Amino acid sequence: MINLRSAGRPLDRRRFLRLSGLALGGSALLSACGGNASSGSAGGPVSMQLSWVKNVEFAGQYFADSRGYFTQAGFERVELLAGGAAGTSAEAAIATGRAWIGVSAPLITAPAIKQGAPLKIVAATYQKNPFAVVSLEKNPIPDAKSMIGKRIGVQDGNDLAFTALLKANGIDPGQLTRVPFQFDPTPITTGQIDGYLGFSTSGAATLARRGVPATQFLFADNGLPLVGETLIVSQQTIDEERDKLKAFLKAMVRGWKDAIADPAAAARLAVDQYGKDQNLKADEQEGMMQRQAELIVSDDTRANGLLTVSDELIKANVDSLKFAGIDIAADDLFDLAPLREVYQENPDLLR
Repeated sequence: MINLRSAGRPLDRRRFLRLSGLALGGSALLSACGGNASSGSAGGPVSMQLSWVKNVEFAGQYFADSRGYFTQAGFERVELLAGGAAGTSAEAAIATGRAWIGVSAPLITAPAIKQGAPLKIVAATYQKNPFAVVSLEKNPIPDAKSMIGKRIGVQDGNDLAFTALLKANGIDPGQLTRVPFQFDPTPITTGQIDGYLGFSTSGAATLARRGVPATQFLFADNGLPLVGETLIVSQQTIDEERDKLKAFLKAMVRGWKDAIADPAAAARLAVDQYGKDQNLKADEQEGMMQRQAELIVSDDTRANGLLTVSDELIKANVDSLKFAGIDIAADDLFDLAPLREVYQENPDLLR
């Protein structure tokens, strides 16, 4: 999922530099981003830092790898590096040369750029971030304003996103009770909380599997229209390896087209191959794939292609980041030109 889990908690300057191994000098950060350790030569291997463990969340990557799209694009090998709650962020992985490209989110990448990291978002898998507030059907919280007077469970690592949601909706933090929360939804079933910050791809469905009917509302539909599962690279990659980047993006588009067309096959790749050590269940992964497809496909992507971000949505993201106290120019955060060139040069990808 596209969320702040990828770094475990919000990425402040000290944490970014520590994870990057660059705390001894900011100038090293500028030279390390896009370094040579993982970029490889044309046709060589590259590494991609994922934002979470290997489940169906990265089905497009699995198809691109297993069906040879990366190989056809000229890559000797693409290593998919698993993330996790305490894992390395894509920003830090790229800074140290551990990864050439990574999966992240605007709420993580924008602060890193403001701190001097020469990074850009070049694509977005999700047109809507899956952040959601989950509640029980018998005590529903249908929208952000309905959280007033309620007890809401929020993980420490997602406090930045939740605070931005409150600001976007004019809600004072004192108008509700924020309760420390992990990822186990048990507290909502025992009445300790009225809702919790979860993810639309798994939140309500997890409770439903326990026999507890649940509902949820998306942050993206309540004043915080951030994209998710963003692909980030160094500015050096855009400037010096543009064709290589475009080849990778083309393979990714092909992979995600396949994943959306066949959720069952996507689930099998996650369960039987790429996430085999995660003890995943095929039916749950297939359901998750179907739900995330709703975040991936939109009217804009039908017109402009998967992974693209419209100018209007880019502006909405920049405006949303201001609610999190992050003021950044669109051109400093996004560069969709390489992906747009991919579609111009490969119009068949739109079919």
